[in-house]
Amino acid sequence: LQTLGPDLTTQDLKQPSKEHQSNGSFLQFEILIPGPPGTSLKRGISLANATTVELSCKLDPDSRLKNPQVTWKRGNETISHTSKTENSWSIKLVIVDNSKMGNYSCILKGEEEISATFYLHVPKIEAREKPIITYERDTAVMVCKSDSTPMAWTWYMMTGSKPIVINESVWTNKYLIDALSVNVTRLKILKLTKEDAGAYWCEAAFELGKSEGKMELKVLSIMAPLKPFVAIVAEVIILVTTIVLYELYSKRKGK
Repeated sequence: LQTLGPDLTTQDLKQPSKEHQSNGSFLQFEILIPGPPGTSLKRGISLANATTVELSCKLDPDSRLKNPQVTWKRGNETISHTSKTENSWSIKLVIVDNSKMGNYSCILKGEEEISATFYLHVPKIEAREKPIITYERDTAVMVCKSDSTPMAWTWYMMTGSKPIVINESVWTNKYLIDALSVNVTRLKILKLTKEDAGAYWCEAAFELGKSEGKMELKVLSIMAPLKPFVAIVAEVIILVTTIVLYELYSKRKGK
């Protein structure tokens, strides 16, 4: 069985396809097998806080797969399902820390084999994917967002080969960190120099783990915008000089 990893694209569920909540502590998620054409049998489930989760694989009544043998796995480790109803198999998980996060798959075997995978992960952080390009002496602004509310935000930068925590109290005239809301954090880097270029990232701490949003800053010289203009002017000067020299040479040759 090939398991899903965090780098694979999954369908993150902000709301489960089938859900029930009681005091915010119990969630149910279901995948229909094989499901309508084009339906993904991979589900990403975003969890920020401790909760009890029930994962269910339900066989479509019209499926050709009858009376399958059902196996549940966490990664490559076989686990037993906790309940079974007609054409439905479920496991119940008490998620209190990051150790229970990861991939959970149900495998149905009969005339054919079909599998479905749930991927439990902490909320992903939304950050700018493209490099932030600005100029010396300007101010760079970086923003991170989350659909869930973190317990804390932390900003880092890469100095040499080591990550450094950005602390406003240490660099009072250089960095400014503020919260636009409980789900959004913003970093301002003042009076940019070329040494400020590099990797930056925000880290959100949730009850069930941490999540990062990475960004890259590029700082250009203030002369950079003028380079194309300077190049054009230089070409014009060279061209005019060439023409003048040619005319002078032609006149002398004529005399």
